[in-house]
Amino acid sequence: MVLGELRFLYIGTADIDASVAHYTSTLGGRLRWRFQHFGADVAAIELDAGPLVLLADHRPPGSVLPLYVVDDLDAAIATCRAGGAEVDGPLESPEGPAIVVHEPGGAELGLIRIDRPGAMDGAWQDEGNTHRVR
Repeated sequence: MVLGELRFLYIGTADIDASVAHYTSTLGGRLRWRFQHFGADVAAIELDAGPLVLLADHRPPGSVLPLYVVDDLDAAIATCRAGGAEVDGPLESPEGPAIVVHEPGGAELGLIRIDRPGAMDGAWQDEGNTHRVR
């Protein structure tokens, strides 16, 4: 299995407003989009370098889940399981199916297949989207 780009850092927060303010005002990031839907509040912050930071109130505060792109999610699932990892998913995300891999040492990482690139950016631009937070 070959991992592609590190696309997201999915970061849990207990106070998403404070986290968004910190990443934008203090660290100089730009709010790319923010949505409240399905009982979750998730904001994407674009920094000058690195992957997109996803701040999420439904993840455990302080947790960081790196999400890497893979071309073949089924093969990635089989490879991870064969290597002794537990796999949650596939789970559906706006850009495509994803899994959470619990590797034997206890660390977690996410793998995502991008089927709908830019789905969240497009939804953010939709003036009629009642879930976006401005």
